[in-house]
Amino acid sequence: MLRSEVNAAQRRALALLRELRFAAPPWVTWGPGDWAAQPEVAAYCRARQMGWDVTDFGSGDFARRGLLLICTRNGRPGVPGDVPYAEKLLLVGEGQETPLHTHHHKTEDIIHRGGGVLVMELALVGPQGEVRDVPVPVTTDGRLRHVPPLAPLALHPGESITLRPGTYHRFYARPGGGPVLAGEVSAVNDDLHDNVFLEAVGRFPPVEPEEAALYPLWSEVGGVDGH
Repeated sequence: MLRSEVNAAQRRALALLRELRFAAPPWVTWGPGDWAAQPEVAAYCRARQMGWDVTDFGSGDFARRGLLLICTRNGRPGVPGDVPYAEKLLLVGEGQETPLHTHHHKTEDIIHRGGGVLVMELALVGPQGEVRDVPVPVTTDGRLRHVPPLAPLALHPGESITLRPGTYHRFYARPGGGPVLAGEVSAVNDDLHDNVFLEAVGRFPPVEPEEAALYPLWSEVGGVDGH
């Protein structure tokens, strides 16, 4: 990805947060100098993968296949005494696909916080990682449903869905309705090791620095030693 694409995505995300009156942590708008002046906070966030995360999944087409995330709290997998939960904000563009994936360990709720219509497509994972052609049991706001594999399931503001390991999920904002602000509440998140995609993707694409960073990604701040 180009740094200009990352910067533009961050500006759009902050505009949507302002529009929906959703407050984010103060360090969301820290520039490189601010992070350098706060090494303790930087190390804490870096060790927990907290902060900005912008990806095009290696597609080279962020508007079509990509996602902007802000991890606002998280623990460290397998570290006794660290927090056992995570929270993220997800900024989903119109028609912008997050491809089919599941997780080895993480159970998560995806919550529609505001904006257009969030469309989810689900499938059960087969023994060889394939999509199973069977209905998918899933809970939406306490209601157990059985939905056809890869059938569009619409979530409107305030609605949520619980996703467990072994359920592939793909999502996007329905075209014509505007972008979506979604929330994720889950067990500890580890995007380096816990994601399982149906097809090969580049979860953390390299960023070409053709312009200066507006707000660094979580992987670009501090060191790896947190507390």
